[in-house]
Amino acid sequence: MAESSQHPLPSPGGPVGGDRPGNATGQLRALSATLAIAAGGALLGVAGGLVWAAIAPQALFMVASRGVAYVVNPETSAFIAADGWFSVVAVAGGAIIGLAGYLLGVRRFGPLPAVGALVGATAAAFLAWWVGRNMGLAAFRYQLGISKPGALIHQPADLGARGALAFWPLAAGAVIGGIELAAALRERRRHAAFEQYRGPEQYRGPGEYRGPGKYRGPDAQHGSWDGQSRG
Repeated sequence: MAESSQHPLPSPGGPVGGDRPGNATGQLRALSATLAIAAGGALLGVAGGLVWAAIAPQALFMVASRGVAYVVNPETSAFIAADGWFSVVAVAGGAIIGLAGYLLGVRRFGPLPAVGALVGATAAAFLAWWVGRNMGLAAFRYQLGISKPGALIHQPADLGARGALAFWPLAAGAVIGGIELAAALRERRRHAAFEQYRGPEQYRGPGEYRGPGKYRGPDAQHGSWDGQSRG
């Protein structure tokens, strides 16, 4: 009996080789990759907080008395700009976490590392906020305590809109989901092209059926019928 010429196509984004999560070694590697991605994402949040503190505008305050200060311009855009810059850093950092999570984990081990990327991105959001707002906070409080009335000091960046924290995990999830969607669509087009090339009617077995009116039996001595009458 002739073997079938059809072979299953590989999955575009699934685990490959010995890294399948179905075996013990694959599960251990998948878990290790998940933890590493989560830890790396959290560390990236620290770097993001330093960047945010460096680029975000700082509101200018005037000291009224020891320990008391008021913003010089109540209509200043520094507070809104600080939230905006945090959002920019969050989207960029979350995208990096998502891309690294896909390349280092999801592509090899399946969906589990995606959880690590989301956890790491969430931790990165809060770490970036904490690091950014505490950069220079001690110096600000010290100046507030020793400065004379009328002195001008800058307040460190702080986050007014807490919703900006969500941009870290949202960006990470969007990158992973976008890559998976693109891979699935590309695989669907490949499969459709393969089916079109192969044709809807192709069978190989004891006899060959090659389309309407064309059949050749398994035993040549019994003759053949190709859709034409033979006398």
